[in-house]
Amino acid sequence: MARETLGLLLGFIAVALFGGTLPFTRLAVEGLDPWFVTAARAALAGVLAGAVLLVTRRPRPDLATLKRLALVSLCLVAGFPGLSALAMQRVGAAHGGVMLGLLPLATAVFGAWLAGERPGWRFWAAAAAGAAVVVAFALREGAGRLQLGDLLLGAAVLSAGFGYALSGQLTRRLKGWEVISWALVIALPVMFPLMILLAPGNPSVVPHASWTGLAYVTLLSQYVGFFAWNAGLALGGIAVVSQTQLLQPFVTLLIAAALNGERVDTLTWAVAAVVLALVVAGRKAAASSSARSANGSAS
Repeated sequence: MARETLGLLLGFIAVALFGGTLPFTRLAVEGLDPWFVTAARAALAGVLAGAVLLVTRRPRPDLATLKRLALVSLCLVAGFPGLSALAMQRVGAAHGGVMLGLLPLATAVFGAWLAGERPGWRFWAAAAAGAAVVVAFALREGAGRLQLGDLLLGAAVLSAGFGYALSGQLTRRLKGWEVISWALVIALPVMFPLMILLAPGNPSVVPHASWTGLAYVTLLSQYVGFFAWNAGLALGGIAVVSQTQLLQPFVTLLIAAALNGERVDTLTWAVAAVVLALVVAGRKAAASSSARSANGSAS
């Protein structure tokens, strides 16, 4: 199998895994406290990550890198999981899938900021239009007002976008799987005690489905999915494989309908498609702007 084809296959696998994050989180918080879900997924994945780092004998990053990894940990190990878990108590997973459709644009915005780039007006127009479409959708779903779940999901998008952009920078120094592994290990001293403290008093009364949801987001969303994603990017190239991320909202909609029994109407699919088109337009505009800047510097 060609490297690019294998990279695309791994990218699709990762997107399928990440697409299940909100539906399985919603399943988990139906019987478990969202703070416990956040702490448990981080702590258990952190133990696994620590074991992997020990077995592979990876050297400890320098202090400057550790500081950046701490920010990644704050965003991707605590921020996004916690905010999305709280949101899934208030809105449906399909609704959340549409809201998270803006994540690629948020990542691009933070990536440009961290790199000191200035995307052109077409990029900002696409980003503003995408945000407007998502806000309009949220207002329609909330009978004319934004729900707390919408605000939580908006904060989750910002947290994940910054975390992904910062992770992308760190992959110049570390392998992709090392970034998420060290981020999880850094959070372990806080998250493990919190998991013990927030654990349900009588685990036997918690529905099996909630434990299944927790197991999914711990093993697949928080850790294994990043292995497939980063390996896919390395094999197939970032420009090619990253396009598979555009399918994630649709994967979430399908899983939400099948797993959570949510009704996904035609308008929801249409809004997801419009957001997809705007994200594609924004990415093309950003790429075009970067190419012009590079040519200008070269000349």
